[in-house]
Amino acid sequence: MDRRTFGMLLALGLTLPPARAQARPRKRMQHTLIKPRRLAPGDTVGLIAPAGRTSEESIEKASAHIEALGFRVQHAPHLREIHGNYAGTAQQRLDDLHGMFTDPGIRALWCIRGGSGAISLLSHIDYRLIRRHPKILIGYSDITALHLAILRHAGLVTFHGPVASSGPSEYANRHLLELLMQPQREYIIPPAEENLVRALTEPQYTMRTVHEGVATGRLVGGNLSLVAALAGTPYAADFRDALVFLEEVNEEPYRIDRWMTQLDLSAGFRRAAGVMLGVCENCVPEEGSVSLTFDETVDQFLEPLKRPAVAGWSFGHIRHQFTLPVGVRARMDTKAGTLTLLEPAVT
Repeated sequence: MDRRTFGMLLALGLTLPPARAQARPRKRMQHTLIKPRRLAPGDTVGLIAPAGRTSEESIEKASAHIEALGFRVQHAPHLREIHGNYAGTAQQRLDDLHGMFTDPGIRALWCIRGGSGAISLLSHIDYRLIRRHPKILIGYSDITALHLAILRHAGLVTFHGPVASSGPSEYANRHLLELLMQPQREYIIPPAEENLVRALTEPQYTMRTVHEGVATGRLVGGNLSLVAALAGTPYAADFRDALVFLEEVNEEPYRIDRWMTQLDLSAGFRRAAGVMLGVCENCVPEEGSVSLTFDETVDQFLEPLKRPAVAGWSFGHIRHQFTLPVGVRARMDTKAGTLTLLEPAVT
């Protein structure tokens, strides 16, 4: 368009139509924290895939896992859909999420895997619907996007824990089930013995204290790349006075540095009550690279903090992981090497 035409439109009081409709940013909603109802033996668990595509083999494995724990399993209608790398279109995955929350026969939603794509659902989720039908939601990795968005806009406690297709682990299953089925006023989570043994030969499993101390706050965090991706959006994690937990897998240190920097610039690690890093598998420099190591990279952010900070704790993309109820108050004790939940995560 030339200047003359543009000037004529202005003179006539006309405006150009936008090339694309822009969704209004969602305002932060203030909610009283709500907790889902506890699970009981024989309850039905909905198996969903809100992110990456899955396979028949994984569906069979996940279903057998759920049944072995003493529950019934119901597959989401679009569980087997494929849309590129995703488990169906965003609308199909959204319909399954909403449908499982509203189905009165379903007591928990268990994500079969992470992958990618959950972030596409956030601006379309009916958070009021979720608040009206509070249920257990379990998963990690890409499911971090759902945990943070649901906490912020529905105020519901969700669970950063094993995906349904995870390999069986007595440690992981025990801590998950105790959280979901046996609410306690205080619940102490020690490290996995299996991980302590692996630390003898695999340094990433070493529990490492950067700053000693005891820190108390609500649990907020998840997969590092997803927490960073949400920075500056209406779904971003709020680090203020929180126990921030982060984990990653298969990423080189320069990417870790970028995401940690993004979070420090936006949310600010200095605002947290304490910081916990999980076991970050295969986060090593490319062979022959002059890169900093993973520890050297994260220590650039942890060492300046004047608050408890640790790494190598038993959560992340690992078999023997404990479950973190997002939004619940907890106490981290670096000397004891324990995380204590200070309130029940379910009712």
